[in-house]
Amino acid sequence: MEAVELTGSSILVTGAYGLLGSWLVKALVEAGTIVTVVERDHVRGSALVAMGLEARVTVVRGDVADEGLVARAIAEYEIDTVFHLAAQTLVPTANRSPLSTFETNIRGTWLTLEACRLHNVARVIVASSDKAYGPHSQLPYREDFALQPQFPYDVSKAAADLLGRSYWNTWGVPVAVTRFANLYGGGDTNRSRLIPEVVAAALCGRSPVIRSDGSPERDFLYVEDAVTAYLQIARALDDPQRGGAAGEAFNAGGGQLHRVRDVVALICRLTGSNVTPDVRGAGTPIGEIDRQWVDSTKLTQLTGWAPSLTLEEGLQRTINWYREHGFG
Repeated sequence: MEAVELTGSSILVTGAYGLLGSWLVKALVEAGTIVTVVERDHVRGSALVAMGLEARVTVVRGDVADEGLVARAIAEYEIDTVFHLAAQTLVPTANRSPLSTFETNIRGTWLTLEACRLHNVARVIVASSDKAYGPHSQLPYREDFALQPQFPYDVSKAAADLLGRSYWNTWGVPVAVTRFANLYGGGDTNRSRLIPEVVAAALCGRSPVIRSDGSPERDFLYVEDAVTAYLQIARALDDPQRGGAAGEAFNAGGGQLHRVRDVVALICRLTGSNVTPDVRGAGTPIGEIDRQWVDSTKLTQLTGWAPSLTLEEGLQRTINWYREHGFG
């Protein structure tokens, strides 16, 4: 992974115990930055804990949706960079519990942005999602496509997206927004997501639960490639020679569509398993979009970023990680 030019910076990562957050913290710590993280719930099996990173960061206990929490962290730890990743990220959970999803994903975002504005944070990256685009007949998604979400999770991420860019346009807060494809890698504790569920099942010899009929198509991005993209965007916010990142949204993906059933078959092959999926869906589940794929050209042109691993290579690394660390 490419080194980030933020050595010595004081960085706040919200959502640090999630998949992306854990690997981002790893890269930041290894790059010599001073990292503070926010922890609401202690996540059993988090990659951040499994990789021994918790002892190397400052942990602020609380919820980003609690007024004053992020502002206190920024002020007390002299934060100059914020990676706002904290979110309720599961579509089924958002359908069951939309209010808590809106609290975390929308209220948590505007409280974080307001804290950054009040304390003049130098660079802010807000995690949106490819799901903020909603369904489009034309693929892949480009950043100039309309955001037309239809379901609670998608709406919450589109709202966070718009909030982030409004803080640049109104007050000049140097914010960039990310709309990344489906992330995967070692340390994902959410078994309702496709790849950790299938890897766990294949490694222990049980049938993986598939919530669709296997026909939906997705763009997948390995987590360390996603981290590199985040670091490149942070550098672009701070680099006058590569201006234009502030107030902008950036896609990043693996560059190819994959059917769910094909991903399941590939994981089974890589693990040497012959398990048969437990298919519990018909078509695309409620709240999901049948085909999602992002165009990463804008980010590539600005920073030179491109995914370094194919899906097969990333899945092999993911399988190896779980074989070494387990599933928590």
